[in-house]
Amino acid sequence: MPLLSVKDLTIYFNTDEGQITAVEDVSFDVRRGEILGIVGESGSGKSVSTKSLMMLNGRNSQISPESRLILETDDGPVDIASLSHVKDLRLVRGHSISMIFQEPMASFAPAVKIGKQMVEQLLIHTDLDKTTAKARSIEILSRVGIPDPELRFNQFSFELSGGMRQRAMIAMALSTRPKLLIADEPTTALDVTIQAQVLALIKDLVAEFDMSVILITHDLGVIAQTADRVAVMYLGRIVEQGTTRDVITSPQHPYTQGLINSRPSLDHFEDPLTPLSGDLPSPLERPQGCVFHTRCAHAIKGLCDTQKPPVIGVAGQDPTDEDAHNTSCHLLSPSASEQVLVS
Repeated sequence: MPLLSVKDLTIYFNTDEGQITAVEDVSFDVRRGEILGIVGESGSGKSVSTKSLMMLNGRNSQISPESRLILETDDGPVDIASLSHVKDLRLVRGHSISMIFQEPMASFAPAVKIGKQMVEQLLIHTDLDKTTAKARSIEILSRVGIPDPELRFNQFSFELSGGMRQRAMIAMALSTRPKLLIADEPTTALDVTIQAQVLALIKDLVAEFDMSVILITHDLGVIAQTADRVAVMYLGRIVEQGTTRDVITSPQHPYTQGLINSRPSLDHFEDPLTPLSGDLPSPLERPQGCVFHTRCAHAIKGLCDTQKPPVIGVAGQDPTDEDAHNTSCHLLSPSASEQVLVS
């Protein structure tokens, strides 16, 4: 039984220009004690998908009735999509699921000391008293490698360096001892040394606290170092999914191949970069069929631009298996061969 099971997640946003589909038919599981990486370009739907797990998207957002977000809690399975009252959501927000936001400077209240913010959330989400909440906050600040935690407890976020703010955000997310941690671009704007430290810290904390992590990033290098499994997203859909080793060493979808080819190589550093051609389409002009066909050099006219590709297990694997390597691409389906023969 997975800790979290997301099935057929579709999210709409109502705007002045009309209804926008931000996420479409997304399904994935997160098992206990594993790190699931979600990778893709900006605008691919990574953050919107995971924010829905805490119901943090804007008021103009809408989750389709068919969507299921099943979380295993101490009291049994709960469908997060069915929760609407703030009291019910507190069982999820901060208690079972915590989130490290993309920019810690914007996530901390600048005029409130870090320690006060940490204690306040513990008083809301746990039954700790103020004294015990302060002690736990200082302890967790120390556990994430912040020196002089008692001093930092009484400082404002702008008094900390970028790496230390990120550690403080991690500490705040972990202080409630969640079952699932969502890390949204946790290494953004950090230099490579601090980035490596933060990633190592997340891996250590997974083992120490026996929790699961959803790691959101656009960097496949971060995924390769950290994640057990990876889901590749493009324009609101998962186009490839599997173990990190399978997806990175044997990418099947043209988009995944493009992401990997666009990375510089230390072995061939003189070679020019190979960027993905074209731009991410606007959600208001969502392509029919395969959402990637407008940028795909291998798109089959009359098929990729008209029909949504099915989920296919690579090399005959059952796509419903937990560790299966699967992709959504017509090029691997029998219908592609038939279409090519007809053409």
